[in-house]
Amino acid sequence: MTQDPGATTAGTPGAGGLTHVDETGAARMVDVSAKDTTVRRAVASGKVLVSAEVVAALRGDGVPKGDALGVARIAGIMGAKRTPDLVPLCHPIAITGAKVDLEVADDAVLIQAQVKTTDRTGVEMEALTAVAVAGLAVIDMVKALDPAAVLTDVRVELKEGGKTGHWERP
Repeated sequence: MTQDPGATTAGTPGAGGLTHVDETGAARMVDVSAKDTTVRRAVASGKVLVSAEVVAALRGDGVPKGDALGVARIAGIMGAKRTPDLVPLCHPIAITGAKVDLEVADDAVLIQAQVKTTDRTGVEMEALTAVAVAGLAVIDMVKALDPAAVLTDVRVELKEGGKTGHWERP
């Protein structure tokens, strides 16, 4: 039970080839202390499917609760910052930039988040969390008009930096 929690380093899989479990199958936070600090960026996207009534309200006088897109933007940025509090095995990292954009389309609110850091691990989870939390805030703001609103298609679009370099969704 006194095994060094960093005995298996980042990129060295434990049980079953997974990096977030040790040799016994127990969950653990990966030791990233030996990794290089590099500039990293991730972009994620998603959308909230909404009714025509919500689209009209967002394009017009707004929804009863107030500035839905403004609230969602701030919620997404806060979500990125709080990712290690929400996702148990994520490292707390120094986020150097976070941007959340929302666009009202014909049947949805499109969400894109970009997160940057200079650290030892990437910010994909922070970008995904930003999109998810922004989407949840949109749903909260429009639920009186559309209780059937759906958050969907949350995914990483791009990641840069670190050992794996550049990856972009085809």
